[in-house]
Amino acid sequence: MTVTTTQPSTLPGLSTGTWVIDPAHTEVGFVVRHMMVSKVKGRFAGVEGTITVAEDVLTSSVEATIDAASIDTRDVNRDGHLKSADFFEVEKYPTITFRSTGLRADGDDFVLDGDLTIRGTTRPVSLELEFNGTQPNPLAEGKPTAGFSAHTEISRKDFGLEWNVALETGGVLVADKIKILLEVEAGLAS
Repeated sequence: MTVTTTQPSTLPGLSTGTWVIDPAHTEVGFVVRHMMVSKVKGRFAGVEGTITVAEDVLTSSVEATIDAASIDTRDVNRDGHLKSADFFEVEKYPTITFRSTGLRADGDDFVLDGDLTIRGTTRPVSLELEFNGTQPNPLAEGKPTAGFSAHTEISRKDFGLEWNVALETGGVLVADKIKILLEVEAGLAS
Protein backbone atom coordinates (compact mmCIF):
# COMPACT_ATOMS: atom_id res chain seq x y z
CA MET A 1 0.00 0.00 0.00
CA THR A 2 1.08 3.53 -0.67
CA VAL A 3 1.20 5.73 2.40
CA THR A 4 0.16 9.31 1.75
CA THR A 5 1.80 12.11 3.63
CA THR A 6 -1.10 14.52 3.23
CA GLN A 7 -4.51 13.78 4.66
CA PRO A 8 -7.35 16.13 5.49
CA SER A 9 -7.23 17.27 9.10
CA THR A 10 -10.97 16.52 9.37
CA LEU A 11 -13.33 13.89 7.99
CA PRO A 12 -16.84 14.72 6.69
CA GLY A 13 -19.42 14.38 9.46
CA LEU A 14 -16.92 13.37 12.14
CA SER A 15 -17.24 16.18 14.69
CA THR A 16 -14.61 16.87 17.30
CA GLY A 17 -15.42 15.58 20.77
CA THR A 18 -15.97 12.30 22.54
CA TRP A 19 -17.76 9.49 20.71
CA VAL A 20 -19.01 6.60 22.86
CA ILE A 21 -18.79 3.06 21.48
CA ASP A 22 -22.23 1.45 21.17
CA PRO A 23 -21.85 -2.15 22.42
CA ALA A 24 -25.15 -3.25 20.83
CA HIS A 25 -23.90 -2.26 17.37
CA THR A 26 -20.22 -3.14 17.74
CA GLU A 27 -18.63 -6.47 16.88
CA VAL A 28 -15.27 -7.52 18.34
CA GLY A 29 -14.52 -10.72 16.47
CA PHE A 30 -11.63 -13.07 15.86
CA VAL A 31 -10.72 -15.98 13.60
CA VAL A 32 -8.24 -18.76 14.37
CA ARG A 33 -7.25 -21.87 12.45
CA HIS A 34 -8.38 -25.10 14.18
CA MET A 35 -6.70 -28.49 13.67
CA MET A 36 -4.83 -27.01 10.68
CA VAL A 37 -7.88 -27.58 8.45
CA SER A 38 -10.62 -25.11 9.39
CA LYS A 39 -11.22 -21.73 10.96
CA VAL A 40 -13.16 -21.04 14.13
CA LYS A 41 -14.79 -17.66 14.63
CA GLY A 42 -15.61 -16.04 17.93
CA ARG A 43 -16.57 -12.74 19.42
CA PHE A 44 -16.61 -10.78 22.64
CA ALA A 45 -20.05 -9.41 23.52
CA GLY A 46 -18.91 -7.03 26.27
CA VAL A 47 -17.15 -3.95 24.89
CA GLU A 48 -17.08 -0.30 25.93
CA GLY A 49 -14.91 2.65 25.12
CA THR A 50 -14.48 6.10 23.66
CA ILE A 51 -13.10 7.70 20.54
CA THR A 52 -11.84 11.22 21.14
CA VAL A 53 -11.82 13.11 17.85
CA ALA A 54 -9.41 16.06 17.79
CA GLU A 55 -9.48 19.07 15.46
CA ASP A 56 -6.62 17.43 13.56
CA VAL A 57 -8.08 13.94 13.10
CA LEU A 58 -4.57 12.41 13.14
CA THR A 59 -4.20 13.42 16.81
CA SER A 60 -7.42 11.63 17.83
CA SER A 61 -7.37 8.75 20.32
CA VAL A 62 -9.22 5.54 21.19
CA GLU A 63 -9.64 3.63 24.44
CA ALA A 64 -11.59 0.37 24.66
CA THR A 65 -12.20 -2.30 27.28
CA ILE A 66 -13.45 -5.79 26.51
CA ASP A 67 -14.99 -8.16 29.06
CA ALA A 68 -12.84 -11.29 28.58
CA ALA A 69 -15.57 -13.49 30.10
CA SER A 70 -17.99 -12.39 27.35
CA ILE A 71 -16.22 -14.63 24.82
CA ASP A 72 -18.59 -16.56 22.57
CA THR A 73 -17.51 -19.21 20.04
CA ARG A 74 -20.91 -20.93 19.93
CA ASP A 75 -19.58 -23.83 22.01
CA VAL A 76 -20.11 -23.62 25.77
CA ASN A 77 -17.34 -26.13 26.56
CA ARG A 78 -14.80 -24.36 24.35
CA ASP A 79 -15.81 -20.99 25.83
CA GLY A 80 -15.27 -22.40 29.33
CA HIS A 81 -11.81 -23.64 28.34
CA LEU A 82 -10.95 -20.25 26.80
CA LYS A 83 -11.93 -18.54 30.08
CA SER A 84 -9.66 -20.87 32.09
CA ALA A 85 -5.99 -20.43 33.05
CA ASP A 86 -5.01 -22.26 29.83
CA PHE A 87 -6.06 -19.16 27.86
CA PHE A 88 -7.55 -15.87 29.13
CA GLU A 89 -7.66 -16.71 32.87
CA VAL A 90 -10.63 -14.38 33.29
CA GLU A 91 -10.76 -14.68 37.08
CA LYS A 92 -7.33 -13.02 37.30
CA TYR A 93 -7.48 -10.92 34.09
CA PRO A 94 -11.13 -9.91 33.59
CA THR A 95 -10.51 -7.36 30.84
CA ILE A 96 -8.70 -6.91 27.54
CA THR A 97 -7.77 -3.29 26.84
CA PHE A 98 -6.68 -1.19 23.89
CA ARG A 99 -5.22 2.32 24.12
CA SER A 100 -4.18 4.09 20.95
CA THR A 101 -0.73 5.62 20.65
CA GLY A 102 -1.09 7.19 17.20
CA LEU A 103 -3.10 7.48 14.03
CA ARG A 104 -1.60 7.81 10.57
CA ALA A 105 -2.91 8.12 7.06
CA ASP A 106 -2.68 5.17 4.68
CA GLY A 107 -4.14 6.19 1.33
CA ASP A 108 -7.85 6.81 1.85
CA ASP A 109 -7.77 4.84 5.11
CA PHE A 110 -5.73 4.91 8.32
CA VAL A 111 -3.51 2.84 10.57
CA LEU A 112 -4.36 3.02 14.27
CA ASP A 113 -1.37 2.13 16.44
CA GLY A 114 -1.88 1.22 20.06
CA ASP A 115 -1.16 -0.95 23.04
CA LEU A 116 -3.21 -4.13 23.39
CA THR A 117 -3.26 -5.79 26.81
CA ILE A 118 -4.34 -9.41 27.10
CA ARG A 119 -3.82 -11.50 30.21
CA GLY A 120 -1.69 -8.79 31.81
CA THR A 121 0.73 -8.58 28.85
CA THR A 122 0.86 -5.43 26.73
CA ARG A 123 2.12 -5.43 23.16
CA PRO A 124 1.98 -2.83 20.38
CA VAL A 125 -0.45 -3.53 17.55
CA SER A 126 -1.41 -1.72 14.36
CA LEU A 127 -5.00 -1.85 13.13
CA GLU A 128 -5.86 -1.14 9.50
CA LEU A 129 -8.74 1.29 9.95
CA GLU A 130 -11.50 2.42 7.64
CA PHE A 131 -13.84 5.32 8.44
CA ASN A 132 -17.29 4.35 7.14
CA GLY A 133 -18.96 7.74 7.59
CA THR A 134 -21.64 9.21 9.82
CA GLN A 135 -25.43 9.36 9.86
CA PRO A 136 -27.97 11.08 12.11
CA ASN A 137 -29.44 8.41 14.38
CA PRO A 138 -33.27 8.56 14.32
CA LEU A 139 -33.39 6.53 17.55
CA ALA A 140 -31.14 9.02 19.37
CA GLU A 141 -32.89 12.31 18.57
CA GLY A 142 -30.85 12.69 15.38
CA LYS A 143 -27.48 12.71 17.13
CA PRO A 144 -24.67 11.60 14.80
CA THR A 145 -23.47 8.00 14.72
CA ALA A 146 -20.12 7.06 13.16
CA GLY A 147 -18.96 3.71 11.82
CA PHE A 148 -15.48 2.22 11.61
CA SER A 149 -14.05 -1.10 10.41
CA ALA A 150 -10.63 -2.36 11.49
CA HIS A 151 -8.54 -5.51 11.37
CA THR A 152 -5.15 -6.86 12.36
CA GLU A 153 -3.39 -10.13 13.08
CA ILE A 154 -1.57 -11.00 16.31
CA SER A 155 0.41 -13.90 17.71
CA ARG A 156 -1.45 -15.32 20.70
CA LYS A 157 1.88 -16.54 22.13
CA ASP A 158 3.00 -12.90 22.41
CA PHE A 159 0.30 -12.53 25.06
CA GLY A 160 1.06 -15.71 27.01
CA LEU A 161 -1.69 -17.79 25.36
CA GLU A 162 0.49 -20.82 24.68
CA TRP A 163 -1.74 -23.83 25.46
CA ASN A 164 -1.90 -26.32 22.60
CA VAL A 165 -2.06 -29.99 21.63
CA ALA A 166 0.17 -31.58 18.99
CA LEU A 167 -1.70 -33.47 16.30
CA GLU A 168 -0.72 -37.05 15.35
CA THR A 169 -0.29 -36.13 11.70
CA GLY A 170 1.70 -32.96 12.45
CA GLY A 171 0.69 -29.46 13.33
CA VAL A 172 -1.27 -28.26 16.34
CA LEU A 173 -4.85 -28.03 17.51
CA VAL A 174 -4.91 -24.20 17.71
CA ALA A 175 -2.88 -21.93 15.41
CA ASP A 176 -0.72 -19.14 16.81
CA LYS A 177 -1.98 -16.38 14.50
CA ILE A 178 -5.29 -14.75 15.38
CA LYS A 179 -7.12 -12.40 13.01
CA ILE A 180 -8.97 -9.64 14.83
CA LEU A 181 -11.96 -8.07 13.06
CA LEU A 182 -13.76 -4.99 14.37
CA GLU A 183 -16.98 -3.30 13.32
CA VAL A 184 -17.48 -0.30 15.56
CA GLU A 185 -20.41 2.09 15.87
CA ALA A 186 -20.11 5.12 18.12
CA GLY A 187 -22.37 8.04 19.00
CA LEU A 188 -21.31 11.59 19.75
CA ALA A 189 -21.64 12.22 23.49
CA SER A 190 -23.82 15.12 24.61
